Amino acid sequence: MELQKGRPETNEGRLEKEIRTYDFLDQLGIEYERVDHEPAFTIEACEEIDKALAPTSICKNLFLCNSQKTKFYMLLLPGDKKFKTKELSHQINSARLSFGPGEYMEEYLDITPGSLSILGLMNDKENNVQLLIDEDVLKNDYIGCHPCINTSSLKIKTEDILNKFLPEVHHEYITVVLGKEE
Repeated sequence: MELQKGRPETNEGRLEKEIRTYDFLDQLGIEYERVDHEPAFTIEACEEIDKALAPTSICKNLFLCNSQKTKFYMLLLPGDKKFKTKELSHQINSARLSFGPGEYMEEYLDITPGSLSILGLMNDKENNVQLLIDEDVLKNDYIGCHPCINTSSLKIKTEDILNKFLPEVHHEYITVVLGKEE
């Protein structure tokens, strides 16, 4: 795994949604570094990707919904932080949160399970998904995320995500504080 600056040299073997992500970041003037890898299904594989992206780590991204499946959320939190539904439910006034079905993730974000990323919000034109970011993610200089596919990971300045990307995709985030209840 080698850290590369910017997009791949060719589009060969890349999915259209991945190419569209690079095009969008480039259009916004957002610089990023990239590492290509096999899909990461184990903690060990994720740790290797984290090392390649240092000094950042890939966020844990969770797709959540209320029990009626009428409200959807993308939660970004540090990979080593535990998630407790009750703790989050209180903060966003949404009882009975659960993991959102994959078909909604694909419909709203054009992302398949295992590839969830903040960058998928560029595909959510109707603002069906509310972004939630744990306060500790906001303290990092960089956010690690997938370009809408889990065979590459990107390192992007947190300030570029917050100040360039999110305004352009018309999404605001809610800061949440997780891991305080033990």
